[in-house]
Amino acid sequence: MTTKNNSDKTPLLKELENQIKSGPVPRHVAIIMDGNGRWAKARGYSRIKGHQAGARNVKTVVRCADRVGVEFVSLFVFSSENWTRPSLEVSALMRLIRTYLARERQELHEEGFRFNMMGRRENLAPEVIEEALKSRDLMKNNKGTMLNLCINYGGRAEIIDAVKRMVEANLKPEEISEKTLEKFLYAPDISDPDLIIRTSGEMRISNFLLWECAYSELYFTHVNWPDFNEMELLNAILEYQKRERRFGKTGDQIKAEKK
Repeated sequence: MTTKNNSDKTPLLKELENQIKSGPVPRHVAIIMDGNGRWAKARGYSRIKGHQAGARNVKTVVRCADRVGVEFVSLFVFSSENWTRPSLEVSALMRLIRTYLARERQELHEEGFRFNMMGRRENLAPEVIEEALKSRDLMKNNKGTMLNLCINYGGRAEIIDAVKRMVEANLKPEEISEKTLEKFLYAPDISDPDLIIRTSGEMRISNFLLWECAYSELYFTHVNWPDFNEMELLNAILEYQKRERRFGKTGDQIKAEKK
């Protein structure tokens, strides 16, 4: 897919993108976008200014992921625990999400992206849900990278909700397996994340994609999310490509399978 910022790429960026495309590209990259507040504090700005800067960064990162062939990009936008933040910040975040979806939808569609929202809809303003559904429906037939926004999302809540839906489906104990449960998760058609990135120096999962991250490669960086640019993403993917993913097998087994 051709995106509007292709002509602005530096030679080094182009070289890195071509290098990555010649190796194993993660099908699904998930990002815990941390550090908006720290970025703002370091510059004497309000936390809301930091969130606004973080929102502006989304397209840059997703476009880069699309260029190298990543199929899904999941962003941890608002967790089920974030409701405990100051009410003014929560209200501002909800307005920012709604505004972002309405403002960026057409351009993302024209560039061929797909869209999904994942998380509990309860407590979300109807306007946020409406904008998300409009974005999903507009972009559903596109072929590019899927931007999957995790809003009011919690990994434990997702597993609990999956169990509830299995109970409602009257499944018998012998019918329940890992594959069965996966069908009842929020987005069963999205593959498990191959690479999970967390920005701003924190080194924990924070209730993000708990079921899906069982075999994900983890990458932590001290860079705050508003400063996490294309080069940072490419470096994370390059690090991913250096690792050997075994999925419980031995190194010798993996080598034999590659022959």
